[in-house]
Formats: sequence, C-alpha cells, structure tokens
Amino acid sequence: MYFTALLARTEDGWEASDTELDDVETLSDLADLARQASPDEDTVLVLIEQEDAWFGVVRVDGEEDPRVFVSNAAVAARSSYGELLLTDELLGREPGGDDDTDLDSLDLDGTEDGEPEDVVAGDEDGGVGSVPSGPVGDAAILDDLGVSGKELLALDGDALSEIADALGASEMLEAVR
Repeated sequence: MYFTALLARTEDGWEASDTELDDVETLSDLADLARQASPDEDTVLVLIEQEDAWFGVVRVDGEEDPRVFVSNAAVAARSSYGELLLTDELLGREPGGDDDTDLDSLDLDGTEDGEPEDVVAGDEDGGVGSVPSGPVGDAAILDDLGVSGKELLALDGDALSEIADALGASEMLEAVR
C-alpha cells in the first residue's frame, strides 16, 4: 500500500493534497505534477511511502531540476513508484549501460527466477543489480526546511509524519492521509 502527497509551500504556510501517480511515468512527469501544485513556483515536496518499507522525497523548486531522496533504494526498486525515483543519474550509472537490471523480469520479492534471495543479479550486497541497499539521493534535500541530512537518514517507521511535523505541516498531511 502506498501513500503519496504533495506539500506546497505558500506565503501562508504549507498546503497538502493527496495525489495519484497512476499517470506518472517518469521523474520529469512527477516534477511537472508538483509544479502544477504551486503556480507561484514555490517549493513543492512530493512525499511517497510504501508501508514503512521505504519512503521517498522529491523536492521541486520552480523550474529547477527535482532533487530526490529515497530511504532504501533496493526495496524501492521493487515497486512501481520507486522505479520513478530511481533514475540512472540518481544511481550513478550510465543510461542504458550494462549495469541496468531489467526490473520487470524480477519476481515480487526482487529476485530473478531461480536465484537465491540473498544474492540478486550478481550483487553480493543484496541490492537489485546496481541498486544499492540503503539510502540514495540528496540527504540534504530538507536542510533549509528544518530536517537535517543526518535526521533524514535516521528516519524509519512513519517517516513522512516526522518530516511533516518538522515542517509544521503534520495536521495538513494527516488530513489527506
């Protein structure tokens, strides 16, 4: 089960709205969706969570490129929403390079048919192909909003509520949950 929400910063504070990502196919599409939530080009955060397994934050500031943080790339790589965020650039690999794993060929548990679950696609660390286990992206994504990179890396469980609380937007986020 996923939870997704947009938090748009306005001059009056944060405004929250739930959002469907069914028609979003790329990170660029997601950034465009976020920009639509703030016609004044203010900061918009896209918050994505899959049942305490992983969470992601996408920050869009006007027309700048989106900034992304994913709490556990290997777990997120097994989900359709995670695939939106885990771009080649974020994972530090060449687009279309040899280290791409066809994520569609993986079973739901992230393993290919016939492979042991502890080693996937030749990755001894247990990640999916070249997808590392653990956090990836810009841990400093919320530094100027009151959540340090160290705090972001330490979050687990109901991370989105903790982020919203630090931003002063917890009531708004809970209203769309």
